[in-house]
Amino acid sequence: KRDLTGWVRNRTDGTVEAVFCGSVDAVRSMVAACHDGPTHARVDRIHEEPALEDGFTSFEKRSTA
Repeated sequence: KRDLTGWVRNRTDGTVEAVFCGSVDAVRSMVAACHDGPTHARVDRIHEEPALEDGFTSFEKRSTA
């Protein structure tokens, strides 16, 4: 949908961790969507930092960590 690569996963402590790679506009759009969260989720805060990973060819859902 947003022309991003990277990954997302749930964590055992109830948080969600993700790496978004793409254009600045695509990443900003995804982060903005994360502020809303899914219907039954509660988003308290979002912590952003530059990704140290790169070179993804797709966007994948990873196993819970």
